[in-house]
Amino acid sequence: MYHKSLKNREKIFAVAPMMDWSDRHCRYFHRQLSRHALLYTEMVVADAIVRGDRERLLGFDEAEHPVALQLGGSNPDTLVEATRIATQFGYDEINLNVGCPSDRVQSGTFGACLMRTPHLVADCIGAMQKATHLPVTVKCRLGVDDQDTETALDNLADAVLDQGCDALWVHARKAWLNGLSPKENRTVPPLDYDRVFRLKERLGDVFVGINGGIETLDQATELARNVDGTMLGRAAYHTPSILLDVDERIYGDPPRNIDFSTVFDAMKSHSARHLEQGRRMNHITRHMIGLFHGLPGARRYRQIMSVEAAKPDASPDLLDAALVEVDLSAAGEGRSAT
Repeated sequence: MYHKSLKNREKIFAVAPMMDWSDRHCRYFHRQLSRHALLYTEMVVADAIVRGDRERLLGFDEAEHPVALQLGGSNPDTLVEATRIATQFGYDEINLNVGCPSDRVQSGTFGACLMRTPHLVADCIGAMQKATHLPVTVKCRLGVDDQDTETALDNLADAVLDQGCDALWVHARKAWLNGLSPKENRTVPPLDYDRVFRLKERLGDVFVGINGGIETLDQATELARNVDGTMLGRAAYHTPSILLDVDERIYGDPPRNIDFSTVFDAMKSHSARHLEQGRRMNHITRHMIGLFHGLPGARRYRQIMSVEAAKPDASPDLLDAALVEVDLSAAGEGRSAT
């Protein structure tokens, strides 16, 4: 399980927090593919946790462990209360978002704009640390707008580490809050992995993980030579078969042949519980659409998982109907090259 200091843990592979994507259904599905990958929630605004429907915002299945909650906010008092509540829900880590560039986040004075106020972030981290026994971590950018990335990243890192921050996850790009959309900020600013490597070299034993533009496990394992963890976002979401080899290649587990019928049985049970609450199948199947990318039958599989699953009467049996359309022998004993 997740250690408080993070110093004695082997390399970590994580699936990034992604708004509208890494919800509880996505995480439950990803857990069927990897036993050990660290799974992050979507960013949840601290004020919403304090004032809103906590079960809807924070509830998750025990099977998702290890799972980390990402919080958005900049008010230490509110973050403390949200941290206390989240701790009671049983998360394995609390992460503060200092990297999201969206307009909505900026208007709430949190996310990437906090790169400009490292001492405020440090105050938040220090307060959160006192409210939980869990690791409290930060996910940030290299800097924002015209900031010097050497100075901006070091200033933030030093400030939060001085207040007990347990780990830093760094998206290896600047965020341009003036001139680029949130979507453009995910790809347009150039990647600078070397800047993250220099941070890790300077900080020594401090856990530093890297995020941004990582598309394959080969790339992740190569980057992990220089840092403590690698985090995939869109690549893991759109091509979840990447996760099939994480336990072996990152965590040293023995090779295993995935039994997709077992995976789909688990998702059927999960779907049935979801439907009992008056929800819809496509809330779940939308996260599974990319699983068999490139295999014979994948097109029909995607059609069932999207079009058919959106129908009001769609049931968990739809998962069986979709799976039989795919020629799994073409995957090489159920595994996908990554």
